[in-house]
Amino acid sequence: MLDITAALREDPRADHVPAAARADGNLPLPHLYERVARHVTPAEWPLIAREVEAIERLKRTHNAVILGHNYQAPEIFNTVADIVGDSLALAREAVNVDADIIVMAGVHFMAETAKLLNPSKTVLIPDATAGCSLAESITAADIRLLKQLYPGVPVVTYVNTSAEVKAESDYCCTSGNAVKVVRAVAKERGVDRILMLPDEYLARNVQKEVPEIELIAWKGHCEVHERFTPQDIRDLREAHPGVVVLAHPECPPEVVAEADYAGSTAGMSDYVRDEKPGRVVLITECSMADNVSVQYPDIEFVRPCNLCPHMRRITLSAIRRSLETMTQQVEIDPAIADRARASVERMLAIR
Repeated sequence: MLDITAALREDPRADHVPAAARADGNLPLPHLYERVARHVTPAEWPLIAREVEAIERLKRTHNAVILGHNYQAPEIFNTVADIVGDSLALAREAVNVDADIIVMAGVHFMAETAKLLNPSKTVLIPDATAGCSLAESITAADIRLLKQLYPGVPVVTYVNTSAEVKAESDYCCTSGNAVKVVRAVAKERGVDRILMLPDEYLARNVQKEVPEIELIAWKGHCEVHERFTPQDIRDLREAHPGVVVLAHPECPPEVVAEADYAGSTAGMSDYVRDEKPGRVVLITECSMADNVSVQYPDIEFVRPCNLCPHMRRITLSAIRRSLETMTQQVEIDPAIADRARASVERMLAIR
C-alpha cells in the first residue's frame, strides 16, 4: 500500500507552491496541504485533514486502495487517491490492484468495471447515486434492438455504460483508445460498419479518424461536454490571447474543430507535459485543470468551469463512511458479469 504522506515528503512539486499558498507550519499534514493550497484555504484544511487521516487509517486496517478519476475534486485526487487516471488507466490498474478492498472515487459505471475485473474483491462506491448521463442514455434492450436492425454489425460500446449494456456488446472502448479499438475490430471481423454507442459526439469525432469505416451512432451525450460551444472557444481565445485549447472528444465535433488538440483526459495531460504551453484551457470537466495544474505550476490554466454533478457526489466524508461501513458494495449478476467482462477484456487486449 502507498503511504501517501511519506511519498509526498520528497515531492519536488512542493518547492513550486507560491509562498502565499504554502502551508502554515502549524497546519496538519502540511505536505498534503501544499498540493491543494490553491483550492483549499488554511481555515478549511484542518477539517479536511481530519478526514484524510481517518481514511488513511481505514485503508491500512482494511487493506484498501482508492482509485481516483481525473475529474475528482482536488482534495480527493491529491490526498487519499492511491491510483489516479482516466477510465482506461483505472480499468487497467484495477486488474493489478494488490488490495482486498477497492474504493472507486468516480462514478458507478467505473466501480462496476473495477468489479468486473476483480470479481473476488470487495468494490465500494461511496455514493451509489453517482451516475452518468451517458450510461443512463442506453439500455441492454436498446442494444438488442439495434443488433436486430443491424444484423452482423459488431457493437463497440463506450466504457461509460452499465454492466448490462457491456454484456450485450462485443468490445468496450474509452475516449483514449476508441480509434484503435474501432480499427482493430474492423480488421478482426472483416467489416466496414460498426455500431459505436452510446456517445454520439465521440462516434462522430472518431469517424473523422476512420473514414474507411462507417460508424453507426446513438444519441447519448455527456451533460458536461455537450454544453461547450464553438463560441465558447472563440471567446476564450479573445479573452486569453495565445491560449492553447485542448478538447475532450465527448464535446460536439464543431467544438473539437475549434480546438488545437482533442484527446482523452490522459491525452490532454500528456499534451501539457510534452508541449508545455504557456497558457492552456482544458475543455472538459473543471476539476481536471485543478488536478493537472498541481504538476505544472509555471503554466497558466484558464478554467471554464463546467462541473460534473455526479463526480461531486463523491466526497471525503462519503469515502470515510464507505470504508467504515463497507458500503455501498457493487454486485453484478454473474450471468451478466461474465459477458460484460469479456467485452472489457477484449478492449484491454488491444494495445
